[in-house]
Amino acid sequence: MNSSTLRYLWALIEETQTSTLLHLEDTDLVQQLVNQLSHRQILSPEEANIVSSYLFSKTSLIRAIAYSRRCS
Repeated sequence: MNSSTLRYLWALIEETQTSTLLHLEDTDLVQQLVNQLSHRQILSPEEANIVSSYLFSKTSLIRAIAYSRRCS
């Protein structure tokens, strides 16, 4: 995954509603984020798989960030 995709992805996470980040199941959350990213940036099937794997590895961090946003 290149740095541009990574920046887009984290910007997308920041723009996503906190309730969505906290309440969707991991699989649904990852799928939604990948779909939203693919609307901004063309992803090959291989890139989509890489992004999905990356997001699955970061779901705890994503939820922690969302929780801290909700509490602030």
